[in-house]
Amino acid sequence: MTGCRRKSPAMSASLLLPLALLIPILLLHSFPASVSAQRGGSGSAPRWQTLSGNSPIVVARGGFSGLVPDSSSAAYQLTQLTSAPDAVFWCDLQLSKDSFGLCLPDVKLDNSTDIAQVYQGRQNTYAVNGVRQTGWFAMDFNSTDLSTVALAQGVFSRSQKFDSNLFPILTPDDVTALKPAGFWLNVQHDAFYAQHNLSMRSYVLAASRRMVINYISSPEVGFLTSISSRFNPRITKLFFRFNGFDDVEPSTNQTYGSLRSNLTFIKTFASGILVPKTYIWPLDASNYLQPSTSLVLDAHKAGLEVVATDFYNDAVLSYNYSYDPVSEYLQFVNNGQFSVDGVLSDFPITPSAAFNCFAHMGQNASDKVNTLVITKNGASGDYPGCTNLAYQKAISDGADVIDCPIQISQDGVAFCQSSINLIDTTTAAESLTSLSTNVPELKGDGIYTFSLNWTQIQGLTPVISNPFPSYQLVRNPKERNAGKLVSLADFLVMAKDAGSLSGVLINIENAAYLMEKQGLAVIDAVETELTKAGYDNQTALKIMVQSTNSSVLMKLKDKKQYELVYAVDETIGSADPSAVSDIKNFAHSVVISKESVFPENDAFVTRMTDVITKLQKADLPVYVQTFSNEFASQPWDFFADINVELNTYILGTNISGVVTDFPETPNRYKKNRCLANLDNVPPYMAPVQAGSLLGLVQTPSLPPAQAPNPPLTENDIAEAPLPPVGTRPTADSPPGAGATPPPSPSGQPKGAAAGFVVSSVAILFTALSLLLH
Repeated sequence: MTGCRRKSPAMSASLLLPLALLIPILLLHSFPASVSAQRGGSGSAPRWQTLSGNSPIVVARGGFSGLVPDSSSAAYQLTQLTSAPDAVFWCDLQLSKDSFGLCLPDVKLDNSTDIAQVYQGRQNTYAVNGVRQTGWFAMDFNSTDLSTVALAQGVFSRSQKFDSNLFPILTPDDVTALKPAGFWLNVQHDAFYAQHNLSMRSYVLAASRRMVINYISSPEVGFLTSISSRFNPRITKLFFRFNGFDDVEPSTNQTYGSLRSNLTFIKTFASGILVPKTYIWPLDASNYLQPSTSLVLDAHKAGLEVVATDFYNDAVLSYNYSYDPVSEYLQFVNNGQFSVDGVLSDFPITPSAAFNCFAHMGQNASDKVNTLVITKNGASGDYPGCTNLAYQKAISDGADVIDCPIQISQDGVAFCQSSINLIDTTTAAESLTSLSTNVPELKGDGIYTFSLNWTQIQGLTPVISNPFPSYQLVRNPKERNAGKLVSLADFLVMAKDAGSLSGVLINIENAAYLMEKQGLAVIDAVETELTKAGYDNQTALKIMVQSTNSSVLMKLKDKKQYELVYAVDETIGSADPSAVSDIKNFAHSVVISKESVFPENDAFVTRMTDVITKLQKADLPVYVQTFSNEFASQPWDFFADINVELNTYILGTNISGVVTDFPETPNRYKKNRCLANLDNVPPYMAPVQAGSLLGLVQTPSLPPAQAPNPPLTENDIAEAPLPPVGTRPTADSPPGAGATPPPSPSGQPKGAAAGFVVSSVAILFTALSLLLH
């Protein structure tokens, strides 16, 4: 036992984290008033398909346990600051040796506290529901013992940085002292504690005389029937909690699956049921949704409310949700057939927004903010990028602008593909290893687009991108190889026929190499296709041409019908005035990375840069890329919710557009009714303040300080003019041979002349990677 530790139980609300430390986490409406919006009321409240007809409740499991330690003072207070005002605080009740009630997520304390370090060697082994478990159990320690134990983040994929705050274990009295709108006690192991002469029933009945307990749940029929006559259901509702379908309920010796068929029996002692979400929307073995069960309708018919559990933003969701947690919540409350009466969530900000901002918007909801939704390779989060299916999905998802990254085939056909190296985006490595070449200007080995003619390229099988393999966040595996590659000509026809788009974006990269070394006039090819498709003589669709090369945009400077977009390919911390002035000479707008706005350190946002401010002062609209739905793409500050991230960038910085591989998400965000009055947005729709979350980390746990990213300078932008179009290499000529690369802004050559190298090993590893992912 460590005698120098801060005393921590539970046993005093005076040890709660000061509220003032948490308030800066949100800007609380202090964002630019210049954000363009259509203002107006949200209209009459919709009728919910819950049992009562009221909005579903948000139950915060251990508070905001998805971010900070479960059941800590910070977790509960953060819930109050970020979530719906009627959010309910959940406490998993455990008992100490001297019968003190404790809010802890499990009967064992190993994962949720630092008890293993404080009381080394004091673990025990017990049978819990028939399963022998070894660890540190609350009932082996009295309240004084536990005064030296601090809470810890129990999910190892979440940040452990807040553990150094040494949050004390809280009692139910401590939690109710925070004055939550509702309080929920979950009694998970009454029978286990009874075997060790500790009475949950006695504790709960005594606690109910000194605090209001709005909900009590348990997976044990015996416990609920023993207290049902002692509670008025108008004050305290009892909920029967379903464990796994094949698990056995200890009082009746029936499986929970069989009890699901006897809801009228449950109604004799409970007001509702608490069920895993898969009881309602089952998943198949491939993690796709199956048709819903009749559970919610059956329960409502029996007069039982239904609260669904197991909602986590930072988990592998069903692929049907495209990793958007709001979509998952809406599936349970806004499906047109039924609505659950509440959800149990580790991230209460997300259901708060889902129910109050996004539900019942209707198909004709109008945009509340004027922010362009620009695709990244079409809807490439759902289908292989730049395929017909990715573009069709992007259009149906409500994208404003669809993009075509230009590549060019050996026979001069311009087409859409995110990489000049076909290994990155197709199965070319499986069958075309003989075409692998080494081109230093293009970063080495690859099967390059200019090595195949268009007919050969059309025959390739596309592959969906999976940018977060280490998190096992696989994108839509059923459609891993779906769709066909699209020529620029077909892309332009598709965009024109859509009728809903405001523009197209043509992204041109590697132009100097293709022109000089491969004799491919890529810019001329783009202009020719735009003219042939009739884009020169129309105004309905904006034509945006983007490049990281100023030389490309300079060549197109006289094309008045184009919006020229300069893409900054570095992560920058500021922008020199001379650099901004230079950009103004050849571009109309700028696209920058997310980290050029909110730099990160160890996945925490550290500050907001002045890049956007400087560009906007020069009348340069700013687009930011890339917004992905997967929680792994977001720093901790955005609570593993893409909608929080979008909200912070759009309301907090007034950017002109977002670049995304999931266009459905920002399109729906723009229409949510909580943006109808920007002078009075709720806390769950307020932008996050940069750096505030890192400010809650204690000094010993802070990540090492990082130097700021360098500013954008004139030298970063300056380029020599594009070279003239060279002669096409012959079939036996090595790619790029015979010419000296143009100098870079620093005066050093950009790369040596490329030679022909077959790299079978590199291709083999790439093919293996594609098969594994």
